[in-house]
Order: sequence, then structure tokens, then C-alpha cells
Amino acid sequence: MKITVLIGDITKLQVDAIVNAANCSLLGGGGVDGAIHRGAGPGLLAECREIGGCRTGEAVITKAYCLPAKHVVHTPGPVWNGGNRGEPELLRSCYLNCLRLAEETKLQTIAFPAISTGVYGYPLLEASRIAVETATGWEKSFPGEAIFVAFSSEAENIYKKLAEEISTK
Repeated sequence: MKITVLIGDITKLQVDAIVNAANCSLLGGGGVDGAIHRGAGPGLLAECREIGGCRTGEAVITKAYCLPAKHVVHTPGPVWNGGNRGEPELLRSCYLNCLRLAEETKLQTIAFPAISTGVYGYPLLEASRIAVETATGWEKSFPGEAIFVAFSSEAENIYKKLAEEISTK
């Protein structure tokens, strides 16, 4: 699997799927979730209503509607509570379930935001390490590309350093 890190707006990427750091209702919210819902238009909200929600750590896939991506993979990440309430396992599960859906639907490119690092308060370094380790270890039959979309140059540098460090192990 190819790992790419870039800084930018995930809603502008022409990829097979972008990942939505969703809430459990799937009905939109702030941050990346709100931007994806605004960019996709009302069709996404209607499809998410039909799905009826998603539990933390799980993932579902929808059409992308007005976004340049083909699909949106929604995954509710964990709220950070100090790291002793299963947050690392739940966050890892988010990435694994997104990659599993990508593999099952034969996607070649999937772009991830920094799941749970916004209002959910997950520390960026720890969350980035889980993201990169999970994607790097996935290499089952997913020959595609995992793109980590950073929201700042600090986040971009963390992802790049981790990707280099983990790929040389």
C-alpha cells in the first residue's frame, strides 16, 4: 500500500473515497463532518438518514453526491478520555473498518482526515501513530493508496515523520 501525506481540504480530493470523521448519528456536525455534508449536498444527508447511524469504531459507505470523490466512508471516532477507556482500540477499529470497506468495494484511493483529533480531543501524535501503523500494517489485498490529509503543517510533519519511521521498521 502506498502512503501519501498532504496538507489540504479533503472535500476537494478526486479519489475513490474520502473518510468522514462522523458522529454516531451520521447526520452532520462540525469540522470535517460538517464540511463533507455541506459539500455533498442534501443527497448525503438523506442517505445517512436511511442508514440510521453507526457505532463508534465502525464504518459505513455512501455515495459522495456533489463532492469530487466517488464515495464517503463514515466512521465515528472515539472521544478522548485520557486513553484508558478503549480509545486506542476504537480509533484503530475506525481505520481498519474503513480499509476493509475500501478493499471490499475495490477502491484504489482512500483519503483520511485526522479522526477524533478535533472536538473529540484525541492527541494528534497518538492518533496519527495509530492511523499510520494501521494503514501500513493493512497491506492485505489492498494495492491502493491511503492518503492522510493534514489540516496544518504541524500535522503534515507528524504524519510524514511517522510514515517514514514506520515504513523503515
